Amino acid sequence: MALDEAARVVAEQLNGRTVATAESCTAGRLGSSLAAVENAVDFYRGTLVAYQEEIKRSLLAVRAESVFSQEAAEQMALGVRELLGADAAVATTGVVGGEPQDGVPPGTVFIATVVDGAVSGDRHRFDGEPDEICEQASERALRDLAAALARVIA
Repeated sequence: MALDEAARVVAEQLNGRTVATAESCTAGRLGSSLAAVENAVDFYRGTLVAYQEEIKRSLLAVRAESVFSQEAAEQMALGVRELLGADAAVATTGVVGGEPQDGVPPGTVFIATVVDGAVSGDRHRFDGEPDEICEQASERALRDLAAALARVIA
């Protein structure tokens, strides 16, 4: 599933809900994909690209020991949902290239979703150049959000 198709699926499954994104390693790809969906103004609240640790901590209330962790991704999702007043949110944080950070190897991305208060997430491993990892992680984040929305609807 391509990134634009994944964004359309999320839009279809929102069922009147609004959505926001908090992005670190994907650097705005989720937000730009959702904004490109027809009638995005009806459901898309916005995105916060929190690339640096201090932004994650100050704006999204990340308290996890490492910002490269599942706990941090979950706190980012909860933080952006509250900050932007959305019903659902998805967040990404991880290491896409270079050297390991806090013991987390490059290609590792943590994705978290929150829909109607239900938080879920997972650690993912992607291969390729940093740009390819960002693209794969963005698509996976939107697929994870669509799956979380489907679970709440069911």
